[in-house]
Amino acid sequence: MAYSNAEGTRHLLDTLAVAADELSVALAYLGEAYEQLDESLADSLEEQLFRPVQAAYGRAQRVHAEFAERRGLPEHQFEAAAPHMRDHDAKGIIGSAVAAAERADSTLATLQDSMLPVEVGDPPLRAGLEQVRVLLAETRGHAREITRRLGR
Repeated sequence: MAYSNAEGTRHLLDTLAVAADELSVALAYLGEAYEQLDESLADSLEEQLFRPVQAAYGRAQRVHAEFAERRGLPEHQFEAAAPHMRDHDAKGIIGSAVAAAERADSTLATLQDSMLPVEVGDPPLRAGLEQVRVLLAETRGHAREITRRLGR
């Protein structure tokens, strides 16, 4: 599909905002799960899941803001998400957080695969997208390690 530069820029920013919003949801779930864990598991969750997802969220927001600024567009106002609690146990809540982080990663992967960041983007944008994805790369594995230790 052919885009004008303005349409491509808007689509790129909108898609990046969707991914950042999913990361906000993941953080909300992780915060809820943290409250249900013992101190040792809570510390592991914070170090292995919360911090990388929080860093990815912050990086996604910065990439969005910097790219919008370079294009002369208004900054998007990101808001903290409230989790929609279906699960009441820590394992289910962590699973919901992982699913949200994976939706964000998938959204960014699809964006990168579309070549739109190359067509209308710039090197800092492409580097920022990659940095967000790197921060999310171990989410599922770390979550599996933490949930495996639940109830022991």
